[in-house]
Amino acid sequence: MRRAVIWVLAALVVVVLTVLAFCPASWMAAALEAQTRGRLTLGDAQGSLWRGSAFIGGAPSAADPVTPLLPGRFAWRLSPMVLLGQVDLDLENPTALSQPVKITGSWYQWQVSPAAVVLPAERLAGLGAPLNTVRPSGQMRLSWTPLQVTRRGQSVGVVGNMTLQMNDIASRLSPIKPLGTYQMIMDWKGERADLALKTIEGPMLLSGAGTLTNGRLRFSGKAEAQAGQEERLANLLNLLGQRRKEGNKDVIALEFK
Repeated sequence: MRRAVIWVLAALVVVVLTVLAFCPASWMAAALEAQTRGRLTLGDAQGSLWRGSAFIGGAPSAADPVTPLLPGRFAWRLSPMVLLGQVDLDLENPTALSQPVKITGSWYQWQVSPAAVVLPAERLAGLGAPLNTVRPSGQMRLSWTPLQVTRRGQSVGVVGNMTLQMNDIASRLSPIKPLGTYQMIMDWKGERADLALKTIEGPMLLSGAGTLTNGRLRFSGKAEAQAGQEERLANLLNLLGQRRKEGNKDVIALEFK
């Protein structure tokens, strides 16, 4: 009887190890969906949980199948030590990432190596009005310093700095192309990030500050035309917000609450 039990247990161990060794890459998609609360998923996942590739897309639905949010495919290598609570993950995507990203830590806390990722400006429309009307286009690049990410229950905290560089931003509603180049600094302090927006160059001037807390954006700023461009930018500026007086000059209030 004892020998039979040992053989059964040995067989179960072999089965479990075999399943773990060949578990599909789709398991990584399930993990990403869980961590992002369904906002992101992996499309066309290939390979295994330990070594595979896929593109990153939004949550699928009957009306909106999974389409790539970022250029290129992300390839990953995950150490089996994750089963013992030690995370060691390598991400590569030469098309979207400036360099490979390494994520290490435990199940609840990770350290993310510095890098940058290319983002499509068209995705800004997802923030809602008025950006979904303006339909911006251009080149965006999100870079970050070393980050520490901590998960507590359903909450995720980040410590570190990010910079969103928005180059040659344009709108289908404006005859002036591009409208300008802008920079957003994000100083993460746990579940909250302090935001600061400024214009690098261009005929449309944007500035302001705000916070991003648990995915909720609060922002207060202004938009105005460079001297001599007021008439050509008037229609676009009127779509961005309400006019207000600053001294003897009209500006557009940018408010997200």
